[in-house]
Amino acid sequence: MLSQIKDLAESLAPRLIEIRRHFHAHPELSGQEYQTAAYVSGVLSSCGIHVREAVGKTGVLGQLKGSGTDERILAIRTDMDALPIEERTNLEFASCKPGVMHACGHDVHTTVGLGTAMILSQFTEYLPGNVRFLFQPAEEIAQGASWMVQDGAMRDVKAIFGVHVFPSIKARSVGIRYGALTAAADDIEIFIQGESGHGARPHEAIDAIWIASQVITTLQQAISRTQNPLRPIVLSIGQINGGRAPNVIADQVRMAGTVRSLHPETHANLPQWIEGIISNVCNTYNAKYEMNYRRGVPSVQNDIALTQILESASREAWGNEYVEILPEPSLGAEDFSLYLEHAPGSMFRLGVGYDNKQNYPLHHPQFEIDESAIITGVVTLAYAACKYWQ
Repeated sequence: MLSQIKDLAESLAPRLIEIRRHFHAHPELSGQEYQTAAYVSGVLSSCGIHVREAVGKTGVLGQLKGSGTDERILAIRTDMDALPIEERTNLEFASCKPGVMHACGHDVHTTVGLGTAMILSQFTEYLPGNVRFLFQPAEEIAQGASWMVQDGAMRDVKAIFGVHVFPSIKARSVGIRYGALTAAADDIEIFIQGESGHGARPHEAIDAIWIASQVITTLQQAISRTQNPLRPIVLSIGQINGGRAPNVIADQVRMAGTVRSLHPETHANLPQWIEGIISNVCNTYNAKYEMNYRRGVPSVQNDIALTQILESASREAWGNEYVEILPEPSLGAEDFSLYLEHAPGSMFRLGVGYDNKQNYPLHHPQFEIDESAIITGVVTLAYAACKYWQ
């Protein structure tokens, strides 16, 4: 079976590279993936896969029926959206849309998803159950997974696989991670309300800017002294606005930032812990505050059994030297985690780095990938899907 999958993948390679370059040249922002979705639907339909369009607004669902009587559904999720970045790669197939670029590899993900569907449609005899392909919009704004779930994409799904490119891993290699893969990501907005006054007489006012600085400093210090260092937290204030004039004590400051964490218990307790610190600082200096804490996406926690399937499939397909067990999670976020609230799953890292040139990070205007990685991703997912029922 594995040799047949690899042979078919190799024969599809030119077509898959063509598909990936089309997606790369025609990127679409989150929630606007209309042409990408239409293209995906056409390819799936040509493989005899039942297609539902407009799932999760601009998403696509493809259902492949296996040859047996197993009622379980295995889902394979790939995402489709691009980023608001001006491309600077000078590729012949660079983005033709100013200010929009596939700088996070979603063009590769979509292509890998289609390649996996093409192969599995020819190997239904190895599938006693069904495979559901989820082509998701709006991952970059962490909305698409929830849209797909709301439209029933996870109904009756028993397990789910996902993939994300990783430029720090060389192409033709696979990165496997047990447990936490990515962080929970939340948004925070803080308003500090003081009282304005003359800049020469700060003791007659309540300085919102100074108090805001105390809030930021205290939060950062408290992380290192009140939180378990084995359960990391990153709190970054990325915006701060306040003040009316250079010689007027500011009466109000607005701050906004992101909060990242890995451990579910830590994630659950963060709002209360953060507000307690803000409250204590503001009470000390007679200021008022308002905190708006918005839950984003939880941490991706890879299921052990499904991760073992991915590792086994990768080792059998490519050999031990091309499989890396990743020692650390990422504090980046992935809304793949929202699917895991409905079924166990696992996401692997697909190496796309070059051996002989600089590899730019994700979200960089010069981000490129070694296209040999596409076949690695396709074979790994297709073979893992077959092994799921063994």
